[in-house]
Amino acid sequence: MTQEQAVPLLGGGTTGDAALCVRPAAGRVAILCLSGVLDTDGAIALTQDLAGHAEKASRAGQRLVLDLTDLSIVSAAAVRVLDTRTRHLGENPVVVIATAPHVQALFSPSPPPGLRVYPTLGAALAALAPADSRAEVPIGGEDLQAELFGLHAKIRTGPLIGMAQGVLLERYALADADAAFGLLKQASQRHNVPMRVLASAVVTAPPGASSSKWFPGRLRSAPPPLELLGGAGFQADDRKHVLRTLVYEAVTLADADGAEVHLSDRALENSLVLEAQAGLDAAYRDRLALVSGPPAVCAQARDLGEPVFVPDIAADPDLAGAEEGLAALATGSRALYAVPALTETGECAGVVCVHRRRPGRWMTAAQHTALAILADDLAAWHTWYRHTVVPTALEYVHSHAPHRG
Repeated sequence: MTQEQAVPLLGGGTTGDAALCVRPAAGRVAILCLSGVLDTDGAIALTQDLAGHAEKASRAGQRLVLDLTDLSIVSAAAVRVLDTRTRHLGENPVVVIATAPHVQALFSPSPPPGLRVYPTLGAALAALAPADSRAEVPIGGEDLQAELFGLHAKIRTGPLIGMAQGVLLERYALADADAAFGLLKQASQRHNVPMRVLASAVVTAPPGASSSKWFPGRLRSAPPPLELLGGAGFQADDRKHVLRTLVYEAVTLADADGAEVHLSDRALENSLVLEAQAGLDAAYRDRLALVSGPPAVCAQARDLGEPVFVPDIAADPDLAGAEEGLAALATGSRALYAVPALTETGECAGVVCVHRRRPGRWMTAAQHTALAILADDLAAWHTWYRHTVVPTALEYVHSHAPHRG
């Protein structure tokens, strides 16, 4: 690609037959986009550019991301050059986004120590999130606020876990509530299913059979094909990984400033539970942790069964004076767009909501379509998880109970 053919976003340059452009990004991430064809000479020039960008990102406290999504061809020799010339970055590797299968395949045999390869930007941001969150340690008055929010969370989940303990006590004639809690905890840790989700399943699932199986004859099905969430490294049975990846994909696809994902919980009268978020402060997360109905936008989308758009929270008659609206404004949001995740039977499995700091409509038709597909992926995955992973954890409870009725 020549200089005239390149379309840089914010200035840029050419690297052989490839164009290197800088994309604006918030937080601790600096993004470079590479398009065209990358050969050996281009890789040499690219590594020279990477050194400067890596140093600049490091000074700004950012991680450098190299997005190869628009790279049509890359040679194996170019990958070897990248490997050789980025090894010194091993302690703070460049994050590489490689969507195309043939590009991923070149990196997969032995990933270069100076590079970390992910299938999508959302997956990369999700992987980087824990390091970011660990760096933000609350101090002073924020400690007290964090403790208060933690107490709120316990108040919300405590009764449900208590109900599950009661069910297990009666069903298996356990010694006491501690024994029931211990059984739940073991199953939760063994199968990586959150305690609240497992407790909800215990309360809502039909009683286990008298045999060694809670669900005799049940076959574990493979994860469903997902259009946007699937890909290399996708772990369908890791609930936290899936939801974290999904929320960052929503931010990326919608060019949003924040996003949240709520899932329906049958044991809580189908209330919506906040499961993942990006770019939203602790007070907002606390207020929207459990949503029973409108005016919250996620509840509106669930009840209507269709997307809901709020172009300006401050001017919306339902949200402007409501606690949900005030919390959204306080976190810096002005516009909201929520998409329900509907199953094949029409049930609302959850809602994906994106936030924008500026009021008004901002998404293109393609972005609306992408979010709808992402919501479909969420519904398909959640149905599979609820019918496959959660029952496996219930089987563990049933088979490890000291006394089974």
